[in-house]
Amino acid sequence: MRVKGGVVTRRRHKRLLKRAAGFVSANSRAFIHAREKVDRAMKYEYRDRRTKKREIRALWIARINAGARLHGTSYSVLMGALKKAGIELDRKVLSDLAINDVNAFASICQTAMKHVPATKTAQA
Repeated sequence: MRVKGGVVTRRRHKRLLKRAAGFVSANSRAFIHAREKVDRAMKYEYRDRRTKKREIRALWIARINAGARLHGTSYSVLMGALKKAGIELDRKVLSDLAINDVNAFASICQTAMKHVPATKTAQA
């Protein structure tokens, strides 16, 4: 007895075409084209989830560096001083403080810089 697979095939096609909604031209309507475009889109989606994490971390570092330079030091010296001082704030929080609460960031910088020799602060 022959088993017809129309229902399963249609369901599979509809699921893929739903993912292709918004693509241009036949790429959103024709299964054969949509399959290629969805596969490529999923590959970019996977890759860019990781890229996003790198870019956000770089943004945090740039913001911390800008805040640190306003207080007479550099990012690397500040991060080393924070570690020596035992201040365990992550880059996300430090970045937010540097942008939104300058006074708190300044007090953290002052506290951390007490643990750095004077030669390091003079170079920065």
